[in-house]
Amino acid sequence: MKYTPENITSLDRDEVFVFGSNLAGNHAEGAARVARERFGAIMGQGVGLQGQSYAIPTMQGGVETIKPYVDEFIELAREWDQTTFYVTRIGCGIAGFTDEQIAPLFAEALNLYNVRLPKSFVDILTKGGSTKR
Repeated sequence: MKYTPENITSLDRDEVFVFGSNLAGNHAEGAARVARERFGAIMGQGVGLQGQSYAIPTMQGGVETIKPYVDEFIELAREWDQTTFYVTRIGCGIAGFTDEQIAPLFAEALNLYNVRLPKSFVDILTKGGSTKR
C-alpha cells in the first residue's frame, strides 16, 4: 500500500495535494499554507479543487460537519481516476481532531487506487489500531 508522504514539496502534473481548510479559505498555516505557497490554493476559496490542491473544510464544527466534504472529495476522486490525490492528515493539526476521529471519514477511499492516505489513517482503517500523534 502506498501512503501520503509526510512532507510533500512537489507534485507531478497529474497529482493533487488534499488539505484541511476553513470555509473562509484563509490558507495561512499548516498544510493549507503549503497548498497556497506551492500548489495553487486560492485565498478566499475554502472548498474544492484549486490549482493542484483540494480543500476540505475542517474548522466549522464537529467531525459530522466534515463528512459531507470528504464524501464530495471521494466522488471527485472516483471520477478523476487518472489523477493521484495525496490526502494530508486533514483536521489533525490546527483544527484539533485526532487521527482516530478523522480516518473513518476516508473509509470509502481506502480501496481507491488513486487516493493516497496518511499511514496513520490507513493503520486505523485496516487494523483498528491507535496511532495518536
